Amino acid sequence: MADLPQKARAVIIGGGVSGCSIAYHLAKLGWQDVVLLERKKLTSGTTWHAAGLIGQLRASPNLTRLAKYSADLYERLEEETGIATGMRRNGSITVALTEERREELLRQAAFARAFGVEADEISPERLAELYPHLNAEGATAAIHLPGDGQCDPANVAMALAKGARNNGVKVFEDVAVAEVLSNGKRVVGVTCEKDGEPHHIAADVVVNCAGMWARDLAAGSGVTLPLHACEHFYLVTESIDGLPPLPVLRVPDEHAYYKEDAGKMLVGAFEPVAKPWGMDGIPADFCFDQLPEDFDHFEPILDMAVSRLPMLAEAGIHTFFNGPESFTPDDRYYLGEAPELAGYFVAAGYNSIGIASSGGAGMALAHWIDDGTPPFDLWDVDIRRAQPFQANRAYLKERVTETLGLLFADHFPYRQPATARGLRRSPLHEHLKARGAAFGEMAGWERANWFAGEGETPEYRYSWKRQNWFANSAREHSAVREAAGLFDMTSFGKIRVEGRDACRFLDRICAGIIDVEPGRIVYTQMLNPRGGIECDLTVTRLSETAFLLIVPGATIIRDLAWLRRHLDGDAHVVITDMTSSEAVLALMGPNARKVMKVVSPNDFSNAAHPFGTMREIEIGMAMARAHRITYVGELGWEIYVSTDQAAHVFEVLEEAGRAHGLTLCGMHALDSCRLEKAFRHFGHDITDEDHVLEAGLGFAVKTEKGDFIGRDAVLKKREEGLSRRLVQFRLKDPEPLLYHNEPILRDGVVVGHLTSGAYGHHLGAAIGLGYVPCKGESAADVLGSSYEIDIAGTRVGAEASLKPLYDPKMERVRA
Repeated sequence: MADLPQKARAVIIGGGVSGCSIAYHLAKLGWQDVVLLERKKLTSGTTWHAAGLIGQLRASPNLTRLAKYSADLYERLEEETGIATGMRRNGSITVALTEERREELLRQAAFARAFGVEADEISPERLAELYPHLNAEGATAAIHLPGDGQCDPANVAMALAKGARNNGVKVFEDVAVAEVLSNGKRVVGVTCEKDGEPHHIAADVVVNCAGMWARDLAAGSGVTLPLHACEHFYLVTESIDGLPPLPVLRVPDEHAYYKEDAGKMLVGAFEPVAKPWGMDGIPADFCFDQLPEDFDHFEPILDMAVSRLPMLAEAGIHTFFNGPESFTPDDRYYLGEAPELAGYFVAAGYNSIGIASSGGAGMALAHWIDDGTPPFDLWDVDIRRAQPFQANRAYLKERVTETLGLLFADHFPYRQPATARGLRRSPLHEHLKARGAAFGEMAGWERANWFAGEGETPEYRYSWKRQNWFANSAREHSAVREAAGLFDMTSFGKIRVEGRDACRFLDRICAGIIDVEPGRIVYTQMLNPRGGIECDLTVTRLSETAFLLIVPGATIIRDLAWLRRHLDGDAHVVITDMTSSEAVLALMGPNARKVMKVVSPNDFSNAAHPFGTMREIEIGMAMARAHRITYVGELGWEIYVSTDQAAHVFEVLEEAGRAHGLTLCGMHALDSCRLEKAFRHFGHDITDEDHVLEAGLGFAVKTEKGDFIGRDAVLKKREEGLSRRLVQFRLKDPEPLLYHNEPILRDGVVVGHLTSGAYGHHLGAAIGLGYVPCKGESAADVLGSSYEIDIAGTRVGAEASLKPLYDPKMERVRA
């Protein structure tokens, strides 16, 4: 065991492409004493049998940025290391067979061009030139990305490993990690085994890149890492005479992809109903193995493939392959520091895009480890989005039967998962279901997204155009603006922070003034040292020593981790997740006060209960807290009530509201209302990469209160001036729809993209938010330009505003 060190600065577990990439990039950052441990041989888990498709376009700007980085890195690795990666930019073509898919591809192409990825719709003639063997019958569109390509996955990993070794990383094969060690707060090392002998390596950082084994390894340290292996099928033909080099071809409507390699064709599938594997754990001796053939499962895909590429009918099958790959509940991989344990980092669950992602993901995680913070917004793949319940194996088995196929399914807006549903329900779930709620899922919560009318079925019929619930949501939106709407907001994250030092603690990590009198509600942000927004929240002072923090339901794990990481060891503060202890009913609209007067003897006048305050009330026969705050831009109260009394309060409000136009409303109406009011949404409009002043939230930042995290960055930005501003847009044409990621054109030039979008039913057109560069410019300069939004290749004129287009003076909110 003399060759294994006693200590290391970082230990990386797993010798696939992901682990090798992180080792390579840490070494490039100057890290010494980095050790990579592979239980068997490098690439022997999943990497060796990956298809090696390198697509640059991903679902968000930063994930696209990482994929582009991977492609560029793999091109230059051969010169650096002498190992050929097989990387060639032969391009890719995606063919649509429906009008809905055509709309999706055209939107993706517009998004790609906004981020420097060449992507264009090509004519049938050009398609025939690029892919002469294709039967294009039924094709409605084809998108060509000439910068995409393919590589040799195993050689990419080997080149990264050699580059890491060349820069001082120690790589060991046949060393299995048995346990990650900790002191209860952070990692301190690993216990591993080589040749049957145990060995301990002390370490400051441990990175779990264990692929299919990553979930169980993480569980041993109390870390939630929800992923599950699925069987993944492809076949490789015998050599085909005269077959020229071809672009990668994807025909998602037939669930298939095609790759030419050395005169052979590889045909792979992402079938709609997948086969989970390894329910009892992944065998420890799995090494360059494959799973039993299941030709019956693959045959429907192959039948369509033979019709699409007739030359396959004459080609012999050289290899029919079935190998496992890891999939996650939302088809996005995991990256970052685990919230449960400091120094424990993760890069796993790549959902069959590990080769295309690992170059960039390794670079990003290396910087995250080195700096202690992500290099840019990575919330889409942040490990802190994982919910503890998602580690349940029965849940994962059911969900991944769907997520593999979703890679090639239509990526419709508002699409909801069909599997593993109904796990987290508010106490009002059955009430809402009985009244026609169509539910969506968020972090496992079942939330009413819209309500079906009499005789209607509360089910989604997806489209890129107006979906079947558009009119329903419009009615709900109008009720909020004109009468009253009632929302179930139980899924809010609720964190109680209390103790002798609670106020001092919160004042240090929040940008607003937290030391207010009990009953006051403070809208604020938690900032990082760059002035980026880590959390967007309200803080309600319940008493001298107790505070309630309301955060987005999707970010509760992230926000708890941020709070706990910044808590001094000797501080008298207790942090408790209270999310499931209370239901929340949001009563919003101009008639809200009238409804409250019917159900409660308390005084709800402006004098007795002004905006931004909370107090305990009687409601029906229950006791609750009424918080006068809003996310829709209307007079209203959020009513917090213990879960056991929630159904009673709902029934009382529903009965009293009948005379005042009360309508049950869903999350789609909430989103359209908040966009009209230009309220920001964390994860879309504001992230840890977005400076709080450039996000237009300077009014919530109180630098005069003294020191807090991010204060210096705020003062510096005020002195330097803004580089960009978040702008609200309203389309001049009332017909098109906005979702997010649509390019923004200023005076004919692409300058950014929409961070969120929805239809503004009161304003009469689609509304979006997006950042526009403004260095050295005044507000008048920004608004003096002409703006257009690119929607699937069509430019649509837009009105721009730096103030909310709806109720800019907050008159309705404070009515």
